[in-house]
Amino acid sequence: MSLFIKKPLEQLLAQAGDSDKGLKRTLSATNLVALGIGAIIGAGLFVRTAAAASEAAGPAVVVSFIVAAIGCAFAGLCYAEFASMIPIAGSAYTYAYATMGELVAWVIGWALVLEYALGAATVSIAWSEYLNKLLNGAIPYAFSHSPLEVAADGTHGIINLPALIILAILTAVLIKGTQESASLNAIIVFIKVAIVLLFIAIGWGFINPANYEPFTIPEGTPGHEGFREFGWGGVLGGASIVFFAFIGFDAVSTAAQEAKNPKRDMPIGILGSLVVCTILYILFSHVLTGIANWTEFKTAGKEASVAYAIETYMHGYGWLATAITVAILAGFSSVILVMLLGQSRVFFSMANDGLLPKVFSDLHPKFRTPYKSNIILFFFVGAFAAFIPGSMAGDLTSIGTLFAFVVVCIGVWVLRVKSPNLNRPFKTPLVPLVPILGILVCSALIIYVDGRTQVVAAVWMLLGFIVYFGYSKKNSVLRKK
Repeated sequence: MSLFIKKPLEQLLAQAGDSDKGLKRTLSATNLVALGIGAIIGAGLFVRTAAAASEAAGPAVVVSFIVAAIGCAFAGLCYAEFASMIPIAGSAYTYAYATMGELVAWVIGWALVLEYALGAATVSIAWSEYLNKLLNGAIPYAFSHSPLEVAADGTHGIINLPALIILAILTAVLIKGTQESASLNAIIVFIKVAIVLLFIAIGWGFINPANYEPFTIPEGTPGHEGFREFGWGGVLGGASIVFFAFIGFDAVSTAAQEAKNPKRDMPIGILGSLVVCTILYILFSHVLTGIANWTEFKTAGKEASVAYAIETYMHGYGWLATAITVAILAGFSSVILVMLLGQSRVFFSMANDGLLPKVFSDLHPKFRTPYKSNIILFFFVGAFAAFIPGSMAGDLTSIGTLFAFVVVCIGVWVLRVKSPNLNRPFKTPLVPLVPILGILVCSALIIYVDGRTQVVAAVWMLLGFIVYFGYSKKNSVLRKK
């Protein structure tokens, strides 16, 4: 039997309509937009903005955000068509199964582990660092770092307890129910968006126009010899760095089976969250690079860049630097929450299809959430967060996401050709132009990720093939039928 056997759309649509046996439908369009914003605004905005400015784009990091947003918009339009047409948990994995076959679907599901599970672990480690910063280092080094890390005074890390604790709390919230998770996420989103708007509004008055000259990093600037580190090449390099800031809007599509009216609400959730965050990103990066010169972020520390700009140039607003740290903690919390939700829903779909053990699709008898999957994920993600340094994750999360985006864009194009008469509540405009542009932009951003990360991602995918041919292919429900 072919490796590219496809799951019939009729079967998927029947599964979507079976609300009694599936996940509980509790999410409105507003919940979905908040879910997207919750997943998007986090480390990308507060950390990657200064990193992209100092390493590649200079003040033109504003344009880098626009380039990254355009790539996401192309993919977002394709996601919106699929999510409204096939409102099933699993996101890109499910769409690939229906359009390109089982092997491609497996590859996407395996790649999404890089985005969701690894992303949650990495962000929980960053959450731990910022909590300790807010508490002025009150948590002992040994209990806030992995065993592979050593402090300047020779103290060895033992376990990252704060990262483990935040993962445990958010896992418990997810097990309790998706509506409860969405409500907590909405509160967190309100807090962090309010603080971001406050920084933009107050910081606008401290902008020094001289910091925008020159707009891009000049050729020949020391430390910027590569093509992706100066001029308009640097703008593209910056786009590959800040792309991390947009990761998450696709997580909305993993909750399609829990939306009250998915055909209408899914496009609103995906595209609405993307639009809101893009506007905030452009304004935020414009203000940050206007307050402090981009060259200062090389030495000021990328993680503390926003606080540095406030404390150095916005005298009298020290409280705002503390508020930004609170916003970062809130941002990290909601990102972890949505990443864990997304990963459990992808595993839920893969287990229903027999490609993973059934334990990942078992629903709680009362809450109707995949609680066993959530618990297993807690131990898997928690082990990474507690015992592995965050720096080891690199840009793997970005590669997994970009790869999924490329496949979704291809899938929309393929389905338009093979099944043009299907009911599409939301239609991606200008097909095949929009999918082709999405494929080109996202593929270019993959190329701009550093070589070492590409090699690690390739090894991860090789491991995935071993699992597929060793277990999944033999247990595929579709093949047994």
